[in-house]
Amino acid sequence: MISTGELRKGVVIELDGELWQILDYHHIKMGRGSAQVRIKFKNVKKGSTVEKSFQAGEKWPRAQLDRRPIQFMYRDGDEFHFMEMETYEQFHLNAAELDDAVNYMKDGMTLDRISYEGETLGVELPITVDLVVVATDPGFAGDTATGARKPATTETGLIVSVPLFVTEGDTIRVDTRTGEYQTRL
Repeated sequence: MISTGELRKGVVIELDGELWQILDYHHIKMGRGSAQVRIKFKNVKKGSTVEKSFQAGEKWPRAQLDRRPIQFMYRDGDEFHFMEMETYEQFHLNAAELDDAVNYMKDGMTLDRISYEGETLGVELPITVDLVVVATDPGFAGDTATGARKPATTETGLIVSVPLFVTEGDTIRVDTRTGEYQTRL
């Protein structure tokens, strides 16, 4: 069981017979009456988002998700093929099931398969990934005084805002939670 005092972003709970992931939450203390918690949820299976208010101290069952290491093998159109690292079982997921993760996945990369009661819900990416820049405009000397940025397209098709000194062929580190540039390698 998880109570309103133990909330964390990313935690998955069971509510009304469905799985909901906590995206954001705020504790609200009214002048009179008890405190409330406003939570923004994402339905794990359907992808819809909802905001609900609850009384402070309310509890819900925490969903027991199974995490297993997998390897991304290759992409075939909208299907992404994976292999279980322990059993060598192969399976595939489509782009809709993977959501934004498709922008960060490279062949041979290790991820975690998230499943609930035997049903695959999606994959969990590492916090950062290293991607090669395949297209970007050249930066010009003297343009860096304001911390200017430019768009760069990576090998996976993800477009990232990078500093002007990044050029085609450079490898950059990207945060998978925000999609932001972190450093050039």
